[in-house]
Amino acid sequence: MSDMLVRLHDLPEFGDKLEALAEEGILVRRAQPWELSPLRRFIEDHFSEGWADEASAGFANQPISVFLAQDGTRLVGFAAFECTARGFFGPMGVDEAWRKRGIGAVLTLACLQAMREIGYAYAIIGGAGPKDFYAKCCGATLIADSEPGVYAYKKAQYPPKES
Repeated sequence: MSDMLVRLHDLPEFGDKLEALAEEGILVRRAQPWELSPLRRFIEDHFSEGWADEASAGFANQPISVFLAQDGTRLVGFAAFECTARGFFGPMGVDEAWRKRGIGAVLTLACLQAMREIGYAYAIIGGAGPKDFYAKCCGATLIADSEPGVYAYKKAQYPPKES
């Protein structure tokens, strides 16, 4: 999958979307250190172990570079940045039952705004899956010849799987 580029100085405002989610009882906020294990379980249950590993790296950053969406105490989505490489956004995911409510867009924009606040002018969405979503959400554009990118390396396995 190709990478995408986002101009952080052109991000759309999303305060209204954030407030609308809050009125529905959905809170989007930065993760706290004690939420690493519940987040890992959520990501492993709904996405993959690899994404859980990747997002876990965001808990080593100061401030933590992971944002959560929750309905009451139920975790429904997450987004992260600066996990695999500097200047990279992702991974990001929303529980399938909670999609189409704008949660993914708010999580994405919260991370991208945080990247702008720490001094980035551009962000890279590595191996972008839903390209149309990112183009619409934050004006992301494809980066030519960016495949394979940083995710091209094969995942090491121990013990090795038998062929």
